[in-house]
Parts: sequence; structure tokens; C-alpha cells
Amino acid sequence: MKKIFVLLLASILAVPALARPLLVAAASDLGYCIDELAAAYRKTAPDAELKVSLGASGNFFAQIRNGAPFEVFLSADMDYPRQLARLGVADGATLAPYAVGRIALWTLDPQLDPNKGLAALLNDKRVRRFAIANPVTAPYGKAARAALERDGLWQAAQSKIVVGENIAQTAQFVQTGNAQAGIISFATLHSTRLKGVGRYALIAQDGLAPIEQGAIVTRAGANNPHAAGFLRFLGSPEARAILARNGFSLPAGAAE
Repeated sequence: MKKIFVLLLASILAVPALARPLLVAAASDLGYCIDELAAAYRKTAPDAELKVSLGASGNFFAQIRNGAPFEVFLSADMDYPRQLARLGVADGATLAPYAVGRIALWTLDPQLDPNKGLAALLNDKRVRRFAIANPVTAPYGKAARAALERDGLWQAAQSKIVVGENIAQTAQFVQTGNAQAGIISFATLHSTRLKGVGRYALIAQDGLAPIEQGAIVTRAGANNPHAAGFLRFLGSPEARAILARNGFSLPAGAAE
């Protein structure tokens, strides 16, 4: 009987422990390619399981600062992860840019031409509502405001602006007709659901800061090898190819 118990115990100990999921907080603009990135990473690390939450980078910043257990933070900017590192709740040594985003002017109304520019669309009487992401919590909303301010349109646009919690909700406002036009991420227009839908024009970057997106391992992910592993993977040629197919550019200095 004792021998059977010893053999049973040995067999239990021989079974590898199930790896706990890697908890990833990802900016909404990654919503259309994060599953592909996760699947590609799992091919290099078969025991990995990723549990991804999507939302506004500013909201994730506040949650992680207040103890949320996310282990990797994929922000739509560099500032939020940099602040987490300064606060001691993320490892600054792991902070790295993984992509550069662009903003685009988008409409579903065939009578509106986004190529005429922001001023023409905002001054068009057919545009009753104009959607942007929240400039306080969403980096793409901050970029939208910067573009409107650069063109001297921010104050005049206030009566038309509707604010989405994140870039996905902003796109939804335009898609459902709750806004006749809006500023969304170029990556969003590469999604299967929206590719080829409506008309868009990239907004000129002149005078605007690049939307450099940063990744960091949080304090909660310090002991999970897949946290650092996934960040390394984001710098690989395979991950960069996935990001490029989905409307992102490479960070400065990244190899093609």
C-alpha cells in the first residue's frame, strides 16, 4: 500500500504545473491584431496563455497604479508606461516602443470627402457630430485634439465633438451614424470589420508628436517569464510584420 502511495505521489509531481495566464492590458487600437500576436507568440512558447483586456491607456494606467494585477501593459503612448516606471509599479528597464500609430479622418457618408481636410469636414453642415477619443485618457484622443488645435479648429469644433471612451468606441460612433465623421487610428481601419468601409484620409503629421506606443512589464509580472518573453517577441520580425499589416509603422531605429 505504501509503495502504491509513493508511486501515485511521484506521478502527480511529475505532471507539470499549468502555467498561469499572462495578464495583458492592451490599448484599444491593438484590438484587431492582438489575437494574431498572441497566437504567434504561443507558437514560440507553447505553454503560454495570454488573457488580454482592451481599453483606454489612461484607464489602464490608473488601474495598474492602484494595484490591478496586469503583468504587461501595451500602451498607445510611451508616457503612461514611463510614469508607471517612475512610480515603481513597473520595470523601467523593460520599457520599449513596439509600434508607431497614425490618425485618420474617417466618414461613412459618400457625400463627404475626408481628403478635403479637417476644416472642410467640420464646416460642412451635414456633419452634426464629430467623434474623437477622450483626450484625457486615450492617446489617440490626445493626438486628435493636437491636430485640431494645430489647425485652429479646437474651439470651433466643441459644439460638434462627441467623445468616445477609447478609439474602438470612437469608431463605433461613426459606424452607427451617431457621428458623421471622426478621427480614429489608422490601425482601426485595417480591421476585418472596417477595412474598405467608408472613406478616410491620413492626417498630416506636420507639427504633431509621433504616436509612439510603448510596452512595459509591471511589478505584477516580474516573476512571470512570459511577461518579458512576450515583450521580446514584440520586437521580432514576425511581430513587426503583423503590426505593419495592421496599419502600424516601426519605431525609430527598428530594423525592417
